[in-house]
Amino acid sequence: MRIATWNVNSITARLPRLLAWLESSGTDVLCLQEAKIAEEQFPFEELRALGYEAAVHATGRWNGVAVLSRVGLEDVVKGLPGDPGYDGLTEPRAISATCGPVRVWSVYVPNGREVGHPHYAYKLQWFEALKAAVYGDAQGSRPFAVLGDYNVAPTDDDVHDPAAFEGSTHVTPAERAALAGLREAGLDDIVPRPLKYDHPFTYWDYRQLCFPKNRGMRIDLVYGNEPFAQAVKDAYVDREERKGKGASDHAPVVVDLDV
Repeated sequence: MRIATWNVNSITARLPRLLAWLESSGTDVLCLQEAKIAEEQFPFEELRALGYEAAVHATGRWNGVAVLSRVGLEDVVKGLPGDPGYDGLTEPRAISATCGPVRVWSVYVPNGREVGHPHYAYKLQWFEALKAAVYGDAQGSRPFAVLGDYNVAPTDDDVHDPAAFEGSTHVTPAERAALAGLREAGLDDIVPRPLKYDHPFTYWDYRQLCFPKNRGMRIDLVYGNEPFAQAVKDAYVDREERKGKGASDHAPVVVDLDV
């Protein structure tokens, strides 16, 4: 079974690439982030033509998450239980579903904007709510994983130049501690194997030739419980999908399971 996560940074802008990638990659379940589309405009028909069902939690031009599956899609839950909300709004940042033998969450963790900003506090609170929400599934016997754009680099090795990010979001001790809280819930980081470079980065800014220079970060993560981790046969970042015109600034992270 092949499961992947991909921040497409607008499904409208990325649709031709998304459809082509689904056809060529052999992916059974795909978790999407930053759909940036209203649910009624989501390309259900185009995906159905390729054999995929879709569960979507999206409201418009910002955020938005989805789960695509060709192995079944049941028990869909939209939203994060206990979501603290931001500025009076609950944003579409989480969706979960059972896909065949595996249960998955697709999450788009708040960016945080800058240290000390109210959005940064919201990010830390969101992590606490996520930890509480996934605990039951994480402790269960069924393979379970939380996939998505976490907007946190777990270690300094997951950033091309840690010194350049000092004092910025994505690398602070508080964010990393919040991310590490998922381990307390029973989830482990499924680290992709390096393909071309030593570090399996998943995100490269569009500016300053970051991708050709491999000035990236590993912020698109897969956290799985013990049954999920034991079933993992391979994990890698599909760097090829970051290349060329019209690419997202994130690459898909792919995990192969024996389930």
